[in-house]
Amino acid sequence: MLEKQMKNRVAELDVKLLLFAVQKTQAFEKLLMERFEQEPQNEPLGDEETETEKKEPDSFHNAISQCFEQYLNVYIESQDVNLTELVEKFVVELKEGGVPSYQVGDPAPLLPSCSDLFVFYKKCLVQCSQLSQGQALVDLTEVFRKHLKNYHSSLLMPSLPNKSSGFASLLKDKDNNKVAMSEVVMICIVLCTSEYCLETTQQLEDKIKEKAQEAYAEKISFNSEMELFSNTITTCLQDLVSHLDSLCEPALSAMLKVNWSTLDSVGDQSAYTTSITSHLAATVPAVRDLLHNSRKYFTNYCLKFANSFIPKYVNQIYKCKPVSTVGAEQLLLDTHSLKTVLLQLPSLGSAVARKPTPSFTKTVSQGMVRAEMILKLVMAPSESQLAFVESYINLLADKDIGDFMKVLEMKGFKRSEQMEMIELFKKTANITDAEDVGSIADQDSSRIRKLEKLIKKQF
Repeated sequence: MLEKQMKNRVAELDVKLLLFAVQKTQAFEKLLMERFEQEPQNEPLGDEETETEKKEPDSFHNAISQCFEQYLNVYIESQDVNLTELVEKFVVELKEGGVPSYQVGDPAPLLPSCSDLFVFYKKCLVQCSQLSQGQALVDLTEVFRKHLKNYHSSLLMPSLPNKSSGFASLLKDKDNNKVAMSEVVMICIVLCTSEYCLETTQQLEDKIKEKAQEAYAEKISFNSEMELFSNTITTCLQDLVSHLDSLCEPALSAMLKVNWSTLDSVGDQSAYTTSITSHLAATVPAVRDLLHNSRKYFTNYCLKFANSFIPKYVNQIYKCKPVSTVGAEQLLLDTHSLKTVLLQLPSLGSAVARKPTPSFTKTVSQGMVRAEMILKLVMAPSESQLAFVESYINLLADKDIGDFMKVLEMKGFKRSEQMEMIELFKKTANITDAEDVGSIADQDSSRIRKLEKLIKKQF
């Protein structure tokens, strides 16, 4: 009778009426269970009792209210509309309120809207699970997934700095450094909010599966949404590294303005080294404070910066040509100073000295040791070509002809001398013709990539 009436009047059914009817029906079912269902007595079972006889007596639970199951789409559609309006409200509040209040030295705050979103999700889940543990929970999951993606695309990604301008453009004068730092704060806010969303989405998935019937639980998954938040965290880390790289870029460029072939004495660390160290000292502790509640991502940040900065530094050393013995000694002193600072990066400016992770220490040590070995080769005597080649192979364990040529250029060898030593290097290192061709191809490919980048910048 009830199913027939609902079918005939489905057009009149709205979410308030549906919820009212379900609640009243469930209350009636509960009353029936309390009145007519007796607790089974704890009597010993006979050997002859079958499995069927062990089952609990029939229940009035869901006996009537199951007829509402096929109409729960009304409830799901209503929550879809509510969530759309909620996310739109979050967007307006963020635009009007701006960055959440923040004190220097404090951990980055979360966007307040993220906790509000999951509180709403929790209320929806509790309510829906009381109505159904079947298909309705699967449908509600799809609505949740839709609005997690909407939240990500409408609030998180637009909150990141505008990549079209780039961090480098913010460093033209000192006042813009404040702008760049405020953007670092916002990146950390987005990172921490994404981390919260990632962890809470996993908890949400577990909770829905716990409430759903077994046949429906396997249909519930938030993998693609969690991947979105994970990718956003990776993007934030890369943006933070790009910011620090941009700060260090002018100092790296300043290396090439020094005439390393005419230095007559070794002094204190060079100005470019002091500049890099000061930028690291000003930025890294600030990021560490911002990511205080996300320690593993700060560690990742330090590792990513080391992997980005050190190859650039080594490449700049190759470009410092020609280099005299005194010039190489000065560069070696600078390199040792930078290596010391980089090894202390995770605890730089901190009252508590934390030992860096083994992977970080290995990355910095290997990269900077290579820079040191290159400079020691430049300082090495080259009267004996064979002795110099053997020293290169022993110190760098590198068969790359391109890198060997760069060291020769730093030493100031003439073109004819370089060709002789390259042939000697190939023979001593047992480099085949195929390896030689590959090395040349890599150099040509690098030149082509540089040309393509130049063309893109111009147009």
